[in-house]
Amino acid sequence: MIEAHATAKGIRTSAQKAGLVLALIRGKDVNQALATLQFTRKTIAREIAKVLRSAVANAQQKDGFGGDVERLYVSACYANQGTSLKRVRPAPMGRAFRVTKRSAHLTVQVAERPLKIARVAEGGDAAPRQARGKTAGGASRAKKKTAPKAAAAKG
Repeated sequence: MIEAHATAKGIRTSAQKAGLVLALIRGKDVNQALATLQFTRKTIAREIAKVLRSAVANAQQKDGFGGDVERLYVSACYANQGTSLKRVRPAPMGRAFRVTKRSAHLTVQVAERPLKIARVAEGGDAAPRQARGKTAGGASRAKKKTAPKAAAAKG
C-alpha cells in the first residue's frame, strides 16, 4: 500500500482555523476532497488544495504505485502551529498592545485503498441466505406470548 505526504510550512493562518477545514476532508477520497475544498468558503482551502495535490503527485512518483488516482484517499491531515510574528499596536494613553500574527504548518497524508477482491461462493449456490432465526418479514419465528394480554382484557 502506497503512502505519501506533503507539508506546507509558514502558511499565514492559525492552526485552529486550518484544522476546521482539514476536518472536512479527513478520510475522503482525493477527488471528493478536492471538490469539497473548491466549494469551501474559507481562504485557507486554496492552500490546503495545493498541499493535497502535492501529496497526490508525491504518491504517483513512488515505486509500486498502481497508477489509479481514484484509489487514493486522505488518510491523515493536520495543522501544527508555526512561528508567530509579534507586533506592537498603539493603545490609548501611550500604552501598547501586543498583536500575535500566527502561522501554521499544514500536512496532508494520502494512502492507497486496497483492492476489493470478490469472493467466489462455494458449492455453486450463489443465492443469499436468510438470517438464521428470521423470516422474510423480519419477525422472529418464535410464537409471541399473548396470554397475559388476553387475561388483562377479560378482567
